[in-house]
Amino acid sequence: MGMTMTQKILAAHAGLNQVTAGQLIEAELDLVLGNDVTAPVAIHEMEKMTVKKVFDKDKIALVPDHFTPNKDIKSAEHCKCVREFAREQEISNYFEIGEMGIEHALLPEKGLVVAGDVVIGADSHTCTYGALGAFSTGVGSTDMAAGMATGKAWFKVPSALKFVLKGKPAPWVSGKDVILHIIGKIGVDGALYKSMEFTGDGIQNLTMDDRFTIANMAIEAGAKNGIFPVDELAIQYMKEHSMKPYHIYEADDDAVYDEVYEIDLSALRPTVAFPHLPENTRTIDEVGEIKIDQVVIGSCTNGRLNDLRMAAKVLEGRKVAKGMRVIVFPATQKIYLQAMEEGLLATFIKAGAVVSTPTCGPCLGGHMGILAAGERAVATTNRNFVGRMGHVESEVYLASPAVAAASAVTGRISSPEELDFSAALSSQSESLKAEREE
Repeated sequence: MGMTMTQKILAAHAGLNQVTAGQLIEAELDLVLGNDVTAPVAIHEMEKMTVKKVFDKDKIALVPDHFTPNKDIKSAEHCKCVREFAREQEISNYFEIGEMGIEHALLPEKGLVVAGDVVIGADSHTCTYGALGAFSTGVGSTDMAAGMATGKAWFKVPSALKFVLKGKPAPWVSGKDVILHIIGKIGVDGALYKSMEFTGDGIQNLTMDDRFTIANMAIEAGAKNGIFPVDELAIQYMKEHSMKPYHIYEADDDAVYDEVYEIDLSALRPTVAFPHLPENTRTIDEVGEIKIDQVVIGSCTNGRLNDLRMAAKVLEGRKVAKGMRVIVFPATQKIYLQAMEEGLLATFIKAGAVVSTPTCGPCLGGHMGILAAGERAVATTNRNFVGRMGHVESEVYLASPAVAAASAVTGRISSPEELDFSAALSSQSESLKAEREE
């Protein structure tokens, strides 16, 4: 019987020639990840073990990113715990303020994950790295502790769903719209403990940032992981970011899938997930009149450079609606700097938005963007559960950076198609003319 891409990676790391869905295996780990919320628990669990040193100081990554910059004394204590552990264990890949970023954008950027790797992280969105052809999945803090101590983890080999992507997305349709469409189609438990394997000619029309977004939200369909084939674009990304050797695994022709779905990318429309589940999707044509109070652009899902470029393209020469709060979070320091050099940050600020340091804060209702009772936000984040970004009576609508930016301008959930881009271009031209005259 043939194996899926995920099954081949797991078999190789378990030292087996063959694995089947449902089989329990112990696999070697290439990287173990923790943040300021989950790592302290793992550290305390590891202290209870007889093992005093991590299995490999170069294969642990610790990234305080959830409540940083520290929002209160408790979060400061958590970060201190992680910081001291990293120092004591001589952890090579410890990234804090000044060199940090949101973990799932930072690790690929730093070249710490490549194709063929097996990665666990004590954060559910660790599945992001499947965009590079790696098997990566979220685990609990106890599993993280065991992984740091032994360099191994137990897995039940997942069965798989196959998503055949065809065609080319229309303008203003991005990876966020693709994955929201899929989750809306199969539901938040439609891929429960399964591997979501993406294939098809349409992948060539998706940027790496699109793929990171899609893999990132595989967990929102209940998946164990999401994974893409390793093509020339992925290879180019790895060569630009990493010195690690990579290993390409391909699914067998006779691999078994529980279901096969065909997605015509050219037929997709900008898509919005209504409260209070990511599966509660509607196309932009079905949204209706939904007024909003806040827009958040960023997170591990949509805080990369192409996301910021798309939002800036919409906001260029425009102002956000009166009374609207718009917060932009570049996902890493490098992305922040690139966005600054390209003038994207100036575009956001001139439009009336604020630009903040890389942090997960608003996504999980931690800090720097909390919603009050009755308030509504459009966010490029990944979850919109009850109380996710603040008060239990607030509402979160998930959307792409393009839709989020357009909504910031109109004060209601909107598509960029509703805006007059000729007027914006004229305004931009006049602004440049005035700058030259000065």
